[in-house]
Amino acid sequence: MRRNRRSSHIPASIIQGQEANHEPISASLSENEASLRSIYRNCFDAVFRPFSIGGKKRAQLVYIEGLSNVEEINDSVLAPLIRKNATDLCGIEEIIEKKISASSVRKVETIADCVASLSCGNPILLVEQESYALSLGLAKWKQRSIEEPSAEVVLRGPREGFIETLQTNTSLLRRIVKSPALKMEKVTVGIYTQTNIVVAYIEGLADQTLINEVKNRIQRIKIDAVLDSGYIEEMIEDSPGTLFPRVLSTERPDVACANLLEGRVIILVEGTPFSLIVPTTFFTLLQSNEDYYQRFTTSAAIRWLRYFFTMISLFLPSFYVAILTFHAEMVPTELLISIATSREAVPFPALVEALTMELTFEALREAGLRLPKQVGAAISIVGALVIGQAAVAAGLVSTPMVMVVAITGISSFMIPHYALGFSIRLLRFPLVLLAGTLGLLGIMIGMIAIVVHLCSLRSFGVPYLTPVAPLKSRELKDVLIRAPWWAMRTRPHLTGKYDKYRQSPGQQPGPTGNRD
Repeated sequence: MRRNRRSSHIPASIIQGQEANHEPISASLSENEASLRSIYRNCFDAVFRPFSIGGKKRAQLVYIEGLSNVEEINDSVLAPLIRKNATDLCGIEEIIEKKISASSVRKVETIADCVASLSCGNPILLVEQESYALSLGLAKWKQRSIEEPSAEVVLRGPREGFIETLQTNTSLLRRIVKSPALKMEKVTVGIYTQTNIVVAYIEGLADQTLINEVKNRIQRIKIDAVLDSGYIEEMIEDSPGTLFPRVLSTERPDVACANLLEGRVIILVEGTPFSLIVPTTFFTLLQSNEDYYQRFTTSAAIRWLRYFFTMISLFLPSFYVAILTFHAEMVPTELLISIATSREAVPFPALVEALTMELTFEALREAGLRLPKQVGAAISIVGALVIGQAAVAAGLVSTPMVMVVAITGISSFMIPHYALGFSIRLLRFPLVLLAGTLGLLGIMIGMIAIVVHLCSLRSFGVPYLTPVAPLKSRELKDVLIRAPWWAMRTRPHLTGKYDKYRQSPGQQPGPTGNRD
């Protein structure tokens, strides 16, 4: 019932306008032109080019200036059709076969199909006494060049990143996964934007139930516009009230393909370089794509370091506040005297001190992100140094607290995915409050609440803490460590049926007789 009520809030005028466009194309060229001119009234970039085929049969070419290739329109459509030797053409079929040299030509039968084609940059050819129109594949618009994503930089690995053009992004996936088992299904969402969304998966690896669930969640979205993949993420995710991301976003085609090969589904959205990966687990968000390009010993060590500093980022400020407020006896005497000396002139309790410094640090970090790139880094670093030193000199905060906040901030940079890092940053504040009121007991209560909450989450039916909870011992070789490639024979088991093995046995390097 909730879904029906939500869709009923769409204005009736919009729905009626969309339905009115589904009228069939008339055999009268004047009626078709009038319908399209009515739809594109007050649109200066809608070009209507009347001409005669061979000087006798009336026709109309319609395209959107800036979206279509004007040079190709002149050379492949107008020039061959206007010539006198085109007078013997009898119908659209002959026009396609003999005169139009565009690589992609298809028939459209309704005004709505014409509008959809024009919006994609494909010109429409209308011919007198024909109840069909031709959609010509002559789209061309400016697009950004393929570059390395600035938010997912690697020392070793591919340097390509997705861009805002959907066709380019799908081609990047095809260049890596060349098998025809890679399927891409297109869905259109957005009443005004008519945004194309591609659901990509590898047939035989992704469970069909998962694929259907992803498509159903996207198709039931009723919204006026989709400007970024974040719109889709919020509309399809499980448990929207939680801080933890249940959908992974990436700009890297290699990361998308790696997840495709594990049986996941990729969602590509037109107009944004960020693709969505579902389902997603907590441990996936702690893995970096570079873990799989380095030696497994190095990757395992870095992964353990990443886990350790994630815990530091979450619990260090609250632990420091709890120790100073309730458990000073746990601190060695010499260290306690040093901390007490540095806090002697500070008028605030440790709780207020920690919250103030954390808020200041987060403000500086956000300010550095929003400023122009040339000055953002300098302002954030200089601001932190100047404000920290000035606050210590003024006796507002202590030196140990500045060090704790700085170590916490540096630790948060170890988290490879920004969405998870932001969640950890927000959770620090309630943990500090619990530590300042209940001490270590408060930290334990907060930790238990976080773990219980994580155990309750799911991403498209997959438990968020899999393969640790529920325990899948075979898949732990890519969680706590990164096992060598020759040892990772099986894929993760996400949902339903899956292709279990990703490689043949006996891949371990060494003499043939010593292989498994």
